[in-house]
Amino acid sequence: MRNLAKKILLPALTLASSAPLFAQYEFFTPKDAFAIEVSLPNSAEKRLPMYRNAITSLHVQGDLIVGGTTAKEGLSPYLFVSSLSGRKMLAAKDLQEVVPGQNAIATGFCKGAGNVLYAGTLAQSSKNQQTGHLIQVSIGSGDAIEVKDLGSPIAGEGIFTLLSNAKGTELYGISYPSGKFFTYDIASKKMQIFNEIAPTEKHLKDAHDFAIGPEVYLCKALIQDNKGLVYGSAAGNRVFAFDPAKKSFSFLERPLPAVWGREVLGQVEAWAKSPDGKLYGGNAGDGQLFVLDPATRKIKNLGKPTMMPRLQALAFGGDGKLYGLAGGAPGYSHLFSYDENVGFTDLGNPEFKMVEPGIEQGILWRGFQLSTLAASADGKYMVIGEDEALSQLMIFPTSK
Repeated sequence: MRNLAKKILLPALTLASSAPLFAQYEFFTPKDAFAIEVSLPNSAEKRLPMYRNAITSLHVQGDLIVGGTTAKEGLSPYLFVSSLSGRKMLAAKDLQEVVPGQNAIATGFCKGAGNVLYAGTLAQSSKNQQTGHLIQVSIGSGDAIEVKDLGSPIAGEGIFTLLSNAKGTELYGISYPSGKFFTYDIASKKMQIFNEIAPTEKHLKDAHDFAIGPEVYLCKALIQDNKGLVYGSAAGNRVFAFDPAKKSFSFLERPLPAVWGREVLGQVEAWAKSPDGKLYGGNAGDGQLFVLDPATRKIKNLGKPTMMPRLQALAFGGDGKLYGLAGGAPGYSHLFSYDENVGFTDLGNPEFKMVEPGIEQGILWRGFQLSTLAASADGKYMVIGEDEALSQLMIFPTSK
């Protein structure tokens, strides 16, 4: 029996060891795509330092790309500005200079009146309190980054999620780690805190049984429909709607799409609103895309872009397609597109040319850990941010 096993096994091992190692991932290399270096220490150009440059927030404002980062524990994050047309980083600012003790700018940027942006932070770990701040960001003359500290919504809490209303007059957010919902009136600076969607003792017990923390069960993204209602997820795989006029909450009858037995992992990680007003969302737990029709309050499961959990970012391009980032560590992120007539297209990993001082000949930069995605206002460009020790911007055009 042992000899028979050897006869079967050895040839198979020999064949496997001699076979070429084919790439397990497709590379996406569209025409006119390019990468912008923001964190390679190979020149005297403006660059972000290592371990403080994971790009977790992005916004495209005209020709400018505004970014916010997450740092390794004990280090502070950065804000930076890059130029689409110039294909280079213009300015950077250490958040430590304005708001000490912060670790991440991970909420994305919310647009206020004019070109003012807002974001929330998570603080560095502390045995006492972990307090995040609201920050106001604007780009001044000479591309100078101007930051104003608006304080902390809830003492001892960070800001996990943030959204501005369509007029840019009010902010909505989720605190970390308690998951409280809050509103902030920009003009009056009035803050209101709500407990309606915070996890209950049962939800916390379920999370403990699954050995997951707040970063997994709290709502990671919010979105506002055309009538002004704000949607998000709550622990227990529920979808809520907040009415800013009435200051009231309601829950949709149908939960997030989930694999049976894994409902506790339900979490909206990304949203995008289509031109017809429908809301497309991604469930992180099982990496499923869904669409919510605000008119009927019904959710339709559209399936999985890839065979991985996580759906970290969504944005519509000028070509009418929905683009997104699926998967993540410990595996690789994949860029995908969705068209209701075609379905999903797994675009794999982007591989774009990067030309910078010192590498004038250009190199092909491959993105494997991707966490952020933003579309330019005209829909012409899609901007991807890496989530690495040395992260870069990766940009590709979408036709209109």
